[in-house]
Amino acid sequence: MPTNWAGNLTFSAARVHRPADLAELRAVVAAGRRVKALGSGHSFSDIADTEGELVELSALPAEIDLDSAAGTVRVAAAVRYAELARVLHAHGRALPNMASLPHISVAGSVATGTHGSGDANGGLATSVRALDLVTADGDTRTFSHDSDGDTFDGAVVSLGALGVVTHLTLATVPAFQLRQRVRTGLELSDATEHFDAITGAAYSVSLFTDWRAPRFGQVWLKQLADAPEADLPWTRPADGPLHPVPGADPVHCTPQDGRAGPWHERLPHFRAGFTPSSGEELQSEYLLPRTNAVAALHALAELRATVAPVLQICEIRTVAADRLWLSPAHGRDTVALHFTWIKDPAAVAPVLTAVEAALAPLDPRPHWGKLFRTDPARIRAAYPRMADFLALAERTDPAGTFRNDYLRRLTST
Repeated sequence: MPTNWAGNLTFSAARVHRPADLAELRAVVAAGRRVKALGSGHSFSDIADTEGELVELSALPAEIDLDSAAGTVRVAAAVRYAELARVLHAHGRALPNMASLPHISVAGSVATGTHGSGDANGGLATSVRALDLVTADGDTRTFSHDSDGDTFDGAVVSLGALGVVTHLTLATVPAFQLRQRVRTGLELSDATEHFDAITGAAYSVSLFTDWRAPRFGQVWLKQLADAPEADLPWTRPADGPLHPVPGADPVHCTPQDGRAGPWHERLPHFRAGFTPSSGEELQSEYLLPRTNAVAALHALAELRATVAPVLQICEIRTVAADRLWLSPAHGRDTVALHFTWIKDPAAVAPVLTAVEAALAPLDPRPHWGKLFRTDPARIRAAYPRMADFLALAERTDPAGTFRNDYLRRLTST
């Protein structure tokens, strides 16, 4: 059986199917008692696992169909953002946001609420205008922003609970240029006092710390090419290119020299042409109301002695509020606290418990595709539209074909 990207999960499926066309996919799904779709495997949780049939979509045609008049693009589910971005840019179009890794698949990123960064930038799923999926009986169904109204907002970040997504239609924007610079030496006291000024200083901003000291060793600023240089007097320019993990070779990172370049070569942290990591890591992420950002940073600072020994790097980003029912940014401007841990599940588990206890009063929502230990009842309570989503899943998949242990835990009382 295959493993996920990090190798911390071996899938338990009875079989892995790689259909070559839509007809073959529909037949596999219709014949399966339990089915889940696997994207690029970058989830660290068991969200895509199943005891039944695992469907891997990379053998389907990698369609990327641009509608210039509508400003949209219809893309096959398994296409990765790097591939999509190159095609869009060649036609003068862009996506407003990308994740730090351009190597991940479009459908998997959308289904798990993966987000990117920027005070005014919604998560990746906010670009979706329609999605096509294969339902449990092997039929096809389209959910559309124009046709399905409020229900569409429930179908986009779906955790794979509604069916196997085959295509997504995304809104695009005109292609744009960005500059990227890195600054260093931001003390925690300055970060908390000037948090809004810092995260608003560029189109996309990331703060990195290893929590070995109360400071952020790096601030990554991705600025529109025609915007003025960010003024952050509490920091100093980096001496040269840096990798987010201190001491790691920055060769795989996107350019940080302030030269303007295409959006898709600056928005991600890592170059599309390189493998950014060997997977020797675990990841967790908690997304909180932006209004709780400063309190969250202080809470983590109190845990430095607990967190630092098992941490590679922690990244702080912001995300704009959206309407998608299971998006971690649903209904609130958001701050995201991302943790890249050492690959030692036994050592990381008690630290996750400590972090979650410290953040619990601040309304966190764990990233669906990362590791977390949060009680399912707390997760359900964190999403005002959760009951509506569960009802939608029941209507769309009454036999529970796409239900797995992950979803059963989420829905258990």
